[in-house]
Amino acid sequence: MYLCAMTVKSNAYLRYKVLDRCFRDFNKQYFIDELVDACSNAQRIQTGSARGISRRQVLYDIEFMSSENGWKAPIRKHKEGVRVYFRYENPDFSINNQPFNEEERNQVLAALDTISKFKGLPQFGWVSEISARVDSELFLSKNKQPVIDFGQNIDLIGLDFITPLYTAIKNKKVLSIVYKSFNHNQIKTYVLHPYFLKHYNNRWFLLGLNDELKKIQNLALDRIQSFEENSNLYQDNNSIDFAHYFDDVVGVTVNKETPLERVVLSVVNSLLPYIETKPLHSSQKIIYRGEKSSEVAIDVIPNYELESLILSHGERVNVIKPLDLRDRIAKKVFEMGLLYHRSEFQQIEIDKK
Repeated sequence: MYLCAMTVKSNAYLRYKVLDRCFRDFNKQYFIDELVDACSNAQRIQTGSARGISRRQVLYDIEFMSSENGWKAPIRKHKEGVRVYFRYENPDFSINNQPFNEEERNQVLAALDTISKFKGLPQFGWVSEISARVDSELFLSKNKQPVIDFGQNIDLIGLDFITPLYTAIKNKKVLSIVYKSFNHNQIKTYVLHPYFLKHYNNRWFLLGLNDELKKIQNLALDRIQSFEENSNLYQDNNSIDFAHYFDDVVGVTVNKETPLERVVLSVVNSLLPYIETKPLHSSQKIIYRGEKSSEVAIDVIPNYELESLILSHGERVNVIKPLDLRDRIAKKVFEMGLLYHRSEFQQIEIDKK
């Protein structure tokens, strides 16, 4: 009975999240049939069940979301001929950034009481962080005076995809993903066998086997436009241990064709304590300590994230080797310098006028 009740509540919250995403989309009109299809598709991906959501259920969900017991969501009906579509009155509203309602608060307190029994065990160190997060949210909802901030961006695009993507991985479902990268303006559709979700630098990434290229592809969730289940036969991941897949890189970009290299960096000593307490990579070693600067070595596969990390420290970090990485960083620094010189030159011309 308990498991059944938990499943019902889980399905309800899945529908609320789907409806929330639809109501925030001001580029499309969601009539009741479109809302029913969106909820049914999400449930099918998460549970694998072919049973759809009824129109009556969705209307009840809308009523609950708008009520005092829900989130008092500003859902408005808009007439389009004889049909009616639904949308938030305030485009900035989302149930994701609302305080817990009473039902949620009671459920979370019960769950927190259960998991708190695991505190202190080495493999359950994450429980303390979750407890702090939940306690902070409950405190905030009552007193409006937060005392802790985890720096999470609730407006980050793609967060709503995490649960259905996780479920697709768990249920071994092939996905057709509509994707628009930063580098290309056109929208592409990839058929992906999803394997792993990775969080890095306040962004989420999905990794899986590209059905056409037959290699692992890395997709940022905030660039995914939409996805749906594909009928292709799922290909299991039997060769990649994602627990160690990222061991040789900084970030999430892994090119197995690029060899592992020793990267040696010159770090000014004023920055060294920061580098020591927050290592650039797990392989980091201090190989030389000088009077004004020291040398730090890491064994990694060079990638875009490594270059970005080095550049983030500005003039306090200098690449000694490998030379090709040094040349790439030098070129970027030179081009950045040109941007500032151009700006200064343009300002001088303006001042002359």
